[in-house]
Amino acid sequence: MIVIMLSEACAPVDRRRIIDLVQFAGTGLRVHTPALLSLSGNRDEIAALLADEPCVLDVAKLPAAYPRSARLAGRPAVTPVPLGSAEIGGPSFTVIAGPCSVENRSQLLTIASAVRASGADALRAGAFKPRTSPYSFHGLGVPGLRLIAEARELTGLPVVTEVVDVRDLDVVAESVDMIQIGARNMQNYTLLREAGRTRVPVLLKRGLAATVDELLLASEYLLDGGNTQVVLCERGIRTFETSYRFTLDLAAVTVLKERTHLPVIVDPSHAAGARGRVVPLALAAAAVGADGIIVESHHDPASALCDGAQALPVEELPDLMRRLEHACAAAGRTTRTGAPLTATPGR
Repeated sequence: MIVIMLSEACAPVDRRRIIDLVQFAGTGLRVHTPALLSLSGNRDEIAALLADEPCVLDVAKLPAAYPRSARLAGRPAVTPVPLGSAEIGGPSFTVIAGPCSVENRSQLLTIASAVRASGADALRAGAFKPRTSPYSFHGLGVPGLRLIAEARELTGLPVVTEVVDVRDLDVVAESVDMIQIGARNMQNYTLLREAGRTRVPVLLKRGLAATVDELLLASEYLLDGGNTQVVLCERGIRTFETSYRFTLDLAAVTVLKERTHLPVIVDPSHAAGARGRVVPLALAAAAVGADGIIVESHHDPASALCDGAQALPVEELPDLMRRLEHACAAAGRTTRTGAPLTATPGR
């Protein structure tokens, strides 16, 4: 796959001339945007053909077919994605917190208020839940979305929730600030294509056994559909290890930072499977250069209808935010709360 990056200021007549020059130099020419073309062919021959074209910023051969996700010359290292008044991939580290699922109005509003008070940037809450067992709690569905919308209205926090079925995509997109496509749906290509046609930011989680390239190819479906606001999430992969729930692949964060301009966040909760491991993994994610975390939190984890064992009690969120400041400093950034870098007693 050869990718041709053009200047945003390239005049239509110059763009047309470039297209005419290269369309017979390779096969499968595609115009993804006015500034991005791709085709199959010989990179050196195409580069020589375009050597005198001032509009051409770069002619690159990609190791994989994800031209819109790839980090190329002429693009910023990270393309920030808005999330309410915050943004993921900007100077600040983003923290998204909340319950695995919406259980009732009182539960959600209690947790949402605590998330806001902690200084976190956004609320996560599930109305539709893909569960391994058909007998587990699968969420409240549309009534849960109404409660999520109410929590957003009352707290001012932007909200993130998962869509698991393409039939629910429109109603979810109308109700939230960011759509989550979970690990089990990372390769649900019908859902990816339809989510690509929305203009709501998408959080795409890495599949349980997906490679980095497969994650980037999945993101390409979203971008190719026209949705330019995509965030990737490392949430742990399944390996031979059974001492904890999943293996959090923080090396993948560094690889993704090399290969893509999309923001990358980490889910320490699902990888840990136990709340005692969540904070260390969250701090490691910040130190390794992730753009944020999405963490599960509950006001009464023992009574949670799903994943209570990995949910941080809401009263521990402020301490997590303070400790993240230290970890973020190691990576040259801060959280939006800007808590002072002073030692926490007992740490």
